[in-house]
Amino acid sequence: MRRFQKLTEPREFPGLRFVAVIIAAFLLWGAASGSGLADTLPTDRDPIVIETRSGPVKFTVELALTPQDRSTGLMNRQNMPATHGMLFRFERTRQVLMWMKNTPLPLDMVFINEEGVVAGIAADTTPFSEAIIPSPGPVRYVLELNAGTAARTGIRAGDKARHRVMGTQ
Repeated sequence: MRRFQKLTEPREFPGLRFVAVIIAAFLLWGAASGSGLADTLPTDRDPIVIETRSGPVKFTVELALTPQDRSTGLMNRQNMPATHGMLFRFERTRQVLMWMKNTPLPLDMVFINEEGVVAGIAADTTPFSEAIIPSPGPVRYVLELNAGTAARTGIRAGDKARHRVMGTQ
């Protein structure tokens, strides 16, 4: 004779534990992605080189080539090595508008035109600011460095940047 389970006894549903684990993992992933954790992009194999009046300056760079990577940029980063930066490439040459929302690091933004020439620099930007930082004209690239790096290394408008992504190696 088959015994029926009483309603007060706990019931075991096949696969319920597996489903619970999947839901918990999904919720944790969602919390982590919106928690302000810093995303890092792989460091490119080639450094960017800026030809300054006093000689070449090299930086290792992360490449922000997709809209998603560009929208995140250096947000939520607490630190960055002195000889490191992030190179943003836009689909076309145009006026570029940047900001510092959710970015605790003060940065120098080096605006670079399609030919690899530094068009201008927004030095020592304000952390967490939502103020718009416009490029000084149409550009294709922006190199973000730690604040003060452009002045310390002698990077100025008119200098030439070289990197394979820019086609100026």
